[in-house]
Amino acid sequence: MEKYIFKQNTDTDVTCLGRLGIDFNCNEINRPLENVVTFTRTVGGSPANIAVGIAKQGLKVGFIGRVANNGLGKFIINDFKSKNIDTSGIVIDKEAQNCLAITEIKSPNDCGGILYRDNVADLNLTYSDIDEEKIKNSKVLLISGTALAKCPSREAAILAVDYAKKHDTTVVLDIDYRPYTWNSLEETSIYYNIICSKCDIIIGTREEFDVVEYLYNKDNNSDKNSALYWIKKGIKLVVVKRGKEGSTAWTNEGDEYKSEIFPAKLKKTFGAGDAYASAFISHLIKGCTISEAMKMGSASASIVISDLNCSDAMPTSEELNKFIKDNTGV
Repeated sequence: MEKYIFKQNTDTDVTCLGRLGIDFNCNEINRPLENVVTFTRTVGGSPANIAVGIAKQGLKVGFIGRVANNGLGKFIINDFKSKNIDTSGIVIDKEAQNCLAITEIKSPNDCGGILYRDNVADLNLTYSDIDEEKIKNSKVLLISGTALAKCPSREAAILAVDYAKKHDTTVVLDIDYRPYTWNSLEETSIYYNIICSKCDIIIGTREEFDVVEYLYNKDNNSDKNSALYWIKKGIKLVVVKRGKEGSTAWTNEGDEYKSEIFPAKLKKTFGAGDAYASAFISHLIKGCTISEAMKMGSASASIVISDLNCSDAMPTSEELNKFIKDNTGV
């Protein structure tokens, strides 16, 4: 498989589902959080970052999720609208709050922060929030694994995937494993397997695949074995990311592709995976080969980790192509 073929003639290219939050990104770096004075507010959360990245690549994007009934929820919706992301699938939750992330960069390789995930709106997503027509009229449904961590979001995500399969909409899972939202590795492995078995494309890090396979492919630490395990279950394309070592993709036709690696003026380590996924998915939809889409994903990741922000640092097509030309001459 040189190219991935999507259904045509849809109103939307990608509908993303899952976490919608707020990032307060530190403006002062190389210092602990207690010494940081100012922050920049941006939209955050893996599927939200991916939605922004895809929109900046010029594709039509929609979102299914929940935000709080306050100024932060309004900020998310207004930010999405300013980036031409369809917000009609976002529900205002009157009982819950938005997820908040406050970042800390002690050094480029020592990044962290504080995350507030108590009573968050995105995990209140329920089956009645899932619009079958929106999914039917999308080429891709992008699911973030965080949506599986709690009920009723878990059931809503499964229903959305079932609708996608019914209407031949490609299902992409970004594993997006966050241990603080799960009760145990066993629970995590069980529910990820339910979703993975229904997907067409799976993207994750080596560590994330280890968690997903914890009960079912235990003691495996081979990227290729992970890919073959899922391909035997019907997955068409598996991408395993290894950070600065690049990524490798396997198809159900036996092809294997490795990504190019680009230099980065490293400022932080987070956001790379979301940048990779957004550019990779965008360029598959645009008709690029898998290898070319991986190159775009790798370049996008290098751009975002060279910036203090995540969603606002997602590159446009022009910025991405210029970065590649500047670093390869092509």
